[in-house]
Amino acid sequence: MTSTISGGLEALRNLMTGPVLLPADADYDKARTVWNGEIDRRPAAVARVQSAGDVAAAVGFAREHRIELTVRGGGHNFGGAAVADGALMIDLSLLSAVVVDPVAKTARCGGGATLAQFDAATQEFGLAVTGGTISNTGVGGLTLGGGFGWLTSRMGLSCDNVIGAQVVTADARILHASETDNPDLFWAIRGGGGNFGVVTEFEFRLQPIGPLVNFAMFFWPLADATEALRTCRDTAYEIAATTGVLIGCLNAPPAPFVPEEYHFAPGVALMVAGFDTPEEHANLLPRIREKRTPAFEFVTQMPYTALQSMLDDSAPWGIWGYEKAHYLDDLSDDVIAAVVEHLPKKQSPLSFIPIFPLAGAFGLIPDDATAFGGSRAARWAFNIAGLAPTPELHAADRVWVRSLWEALQPYASSGGSYVNFMTDFDEDRVRASYGEAKYERLAQIKAIYDPDNVFHRNANIKPAEA
Repeated sequence: MTSTISGGLEALRNLMTGPVLLPADADYDKARTVWNGEIDRRPAAVARVQSAGDVAAAVGFAREHRIELTVRGGGHNFGGAAVADGALMIDLSLLSAVVVDPVAKTARCGGGATLAQFDAATQEFGLAVTGGTISNTGVGGLTLGGGFGWLTSRMGLSCDNVIGAQVVTADARILHASETDNPDLFWAIRGGGGNFGVVTEFEFRLQPIGPLVNFAMFFWPLADATEALRTCRDTAYEIAATTGVLIGCLNAPPAPFVPEEYHFAPGVALMVAGFDTPEEHANLLPRIREKRTPAFEFVTQMPYTALQSMLDDSAPWGIWGYEKAHYLDDLSDDVIAAVVEHLPKKQSPLSFIPIFPLAGAFGLIPDDATAFGGSRAARWAFNIAGLAPTPELHAADRVWVRSLWEALQPYASSGGSYVNFMTDFDEDRVRASYGEAKYERLAQIKAIYDPDNVFHRNANIKPAEA
């Protein structure tokens, strides 16, 4: 397959304005790397595209030569979907421009932009859209699968705020997708993942957020984990309608605001981000303290961009990672008991359990308004992330992730899990996440725009049979 690409490489280079890298080229190794340090794959070539026309040329070349095709946005997917041995990788990282219209409160964003790049541009005007919680995450992959973040309760998912997109389809056409242009494609790319083409540009609706936001973190040690998780459960939905809430079962960081005796100590943290006045934020906090006094707390104002990058050190580039997830209808006492039993068994201090209450604006969107894989009913997105600096710790915590996931299986919703939290793209799991009706609708749209399943290195939706 590599020789096939090499033989036609000049033709591809002549069609593109961006560079095409082969294994012998100096920048090849850097271009093929992704966030997860476990992934060490060698594509036959990397097409570093600079325009939608470049993407169309690369897609057409791959189709003509029958070469496996992958797409790299931010490269942050746990499973390393962006890269495959012997494939042609379309690298979108040069398509990172963000153009903000502060009057219309919209932004156009290249398909290779990271959240850090997007937030930096929009915060110049005190505007934002729902993003993730790690700033080097790609906007594209996050949005195509849905997009949780600190603003979910206030603005819904990232995909709920997309108002248009430029998409290169499997037959190398460059299409615009919106409510009026190719509306079926527009519906599908808002939650249906990268199954329908390469999105080279998104257009988002923004809201005034920042530049300063309010933040509070409460921490309880492992000995108090049961009551701490009950406190988090009982208060999260009370305060999540207008704030960002994240429950984390983790090791306390060695940060200046953490008492030294709790540095790296395992426990439970409740993090609350407020976007109104400091007074309104402060009024929410006593109900947390009253239920269970924390070992320590940290309450401050910070720039919105600092909130967005606050957890970056917990998942640094090159870390070894593996994750599995559930949707849970309830953070029941049985679920809490399973978490408390398994939490001490993790071996890497970076492995953690982020739990997102899905409330507020998230639930105001009808289930069928977008292709998002999950119900809009109030529920919990429960993630188990094994993150380790060494292969040995990674192997141990991969077992830990699977063990806790299996222990929670009896309490999980029937609707699978969030597709962006999948390392293993099991077909049954993907189908369950979307549900039969939505999956079949997506399969019909897939048959229109990608009948040969060219874009399948993802949480794949197979095209419906004619």
